[in-house]
Amino acid sequence: MKLFFLLIAGAIVSGAAQAALAQAWPGKPVTLIVPFAPGGITDSSARLLAPKIQEAIGQPVLVENKLGAGGSIATDYVAKAAPDGYTFLMGSAAPQTLWQFVQKVGYDGLKDFAPVTDVNTFPLVLMVHPSVPAHDVKELIAFAKAHPGKLNFSGAGTEG
Repeated sequence: MKLFFLLIAGAIVSGAAQAALAQAWPGKPVTLIVPFAPGGITDSSARLLAPKIQEAIGQPVLVENKLGAGGSIATDYVAKAAPDGYTFLMGSAAPQTLWQFVQKVGYDGLKDFAPVTDVNTFPLVLMVHPSVPAHDVKELIAFAKAHPGKLNFSGAGTEG
C-alpha cells in the first residue's frame, strides 16, 4: 500500500513539474524571416501582416530580412532554427523548390517546412511596348525569333 501511495505522489509531482515547465505559446517575440530585400513585395507583405499577428497573439512580431542566394540563405536559417514556433519564413515557393536544382542548400523544401497559410498571390503579367507588333505570347515569340537581339526585358530576379 505504501508503494501505491508513493507511485501516486510521484505521478502528481511529475505532472505538476511538467505543467510548470510547459509555457503557453507564445511566451516571447516571434520572428518573421523574409528571404528578400527590404521594400520588395514579400517584405511589404510581411510588414503589413506583422502588426495583425502581433495583435492576435499578444507578442511582438519582428520582421527580419535575410537576403541572398535566391532566398536560400533565409530558408536554410529557418530550417535550422529551433522548432519551437518562434521563427517563421515569409517566403515564396522559389526557395522551397530550389533545393531540387542546387546540390547543397542545406534543407529539404518538403521535409523541413510545414505550410501555415497563403498570405497573398501575385499574378505575373507579360507586357510589351506598344511599338512591338505582338498581341499574344505566340506572336511575341515569333517576333523575337525573327528579330534576334532586338528585344530587351526586365524581371524581378536573375533571369538571363
